[in-house]
Amino acid sequence: MNPQLHHCLRYDDVEVALDFLHALGFTDRLIVRDENDPSVVVHGELRWRDNGGLMIGSTRDDGKGEHLDTSHSVANLVVTSDEEVDATLARAVAAGGRVAMEPANPPGGRCAGVLDPEGNFWNIDSYPGA
Repeated sequence: MNPQLHHCLRYDDVEVALDFLHALGFTDRLIVRDENDPSVVVHGELRWRDNGGLMIGSTRDDGKGEHLDTSHSVANLVVTSDEEVDATLARAVAAGGRVAMEPANPPGGRCAGVLDPEGNFWNIDSYPGA
């Protein structure tokens, strides 16, 4: 099944972002690079677990005379277990992330927060929701 919802992000340094996102557990589905400048990702699709998705690209002018807003974002990643919260956080930090919320055990599961290298907040959570 293809994802029905994609969180979309643009990054100034898409290579660093890809390393970080892979450390979180995302896998590449499609990466399209600018044929004149392969350091620019025109369109990227990453898969999250069974049915999640993320679209990414390089920060750039889309030819409409204005730069798209790349304000910081918040995303929630549901992992498979309490132990996976800690393992995902450790991989994210090793890939350049900064701990923004130490691991905790609120009712329903375990969670932690990490900022990616460009300041987006990723909540890592074992609670799958109601």
